[in-house]
Amino acid sequence: MYQNRPPDGPLSLVRSMSTDPAQPTPSRWWHFADRLGATASFLCAVHCALLPFVLALLPVLGLGFLASHAFERGFVLFACVLALLSLVNGYRRHRRPLPLMLALPGLALLLLGIALIDGPSVALHSTLVTCGGLLVASAHFSNLRLDRLHGHVHGPHCAH
Repeated sequence: MYQNRPPDGPLSLVRSMSTDPAQPTPSRWWHFADRLGATASFLCAVHCALLPFVLALLPVLGLGFLASHAFERGFVLFACVLALLSLVNGYRRHRRPLPLMLALPGLALLLLGIALIDGPSVALHSTLVTCGGLLVASAHFSNLRLDRLHGHVHGPHCAH
């Protein structure tokens, strides 16, 4: 009955055209993006929490660039874009708002922390970006869990 039905969108068209099981489907790419985002957000939180304590050691280890404001701004912007793309796509798959509800305040904290990067309080900046990074990492982990729980991907031959 549903076999003559057109695909639901560009991703399902790509999925229905791909018959090679070795070729990754678009949903696999989004899972990778979530894993990358979770790892990046967690590392960002750890970086921001530990940076005040290891600031003197970074140049000795050849990692002085990790203490630069330019690196931190770029990393946070990358994490924000990746989070928005992967979490919105995840919401379109599983229709659960929890990852977005975790991510939005996290992204706001990250951006506020970056805006205060040159402010008078290093502790406030570190606290904001650490909490924001942990919230965004939690959002990615939640998104991965929801994808696993609701792993069925609707295609052109699915009865929904």
